[in-house]
Amino acid sequence: QVQLVESGGGLVQPGGSLRLSCAASGFTFSSYTMSWYRQAPGNERELVASITPGGIRNYADSVKGRFTISRDNAKNTVYLQMNSLKPEDTAVYYCKAWWYPATYWGQGTQVTVSS
Repeated sequence: QVQLVESGGGLVQPGGSLRLSCAASGFTFSSYTMSWYRQAPGNERELVASITPGGIRNYADSVKGRFTISRDNAKNTVYLQMNSLKPEDTAVYYCKAWWYPATYWGQGTQVTVSS
């Protein structure tokens, strides 16, 4: 049974940091491109960052220099380190695993940036 379980979300003040984790099970994690997406109320879901099995990273322009994606294949976990958070980063953050043709999504974790 495939599972992606996100954790680490919460309420943080502007300028603060959070680290999201996504624990995977039920598939060969090391073969999959792992991504973080986010969706704010009234907006479409958007790509935040991705990391390939070989470690190639890609970021949305809005988070470059502030967010870092990483993966630990021994722990079947992908992380998103988020620094210098802004109110516009407020959203539900989702973890995605992709290896054609399979796509798996987590349930999401809420991140709220507010003073």
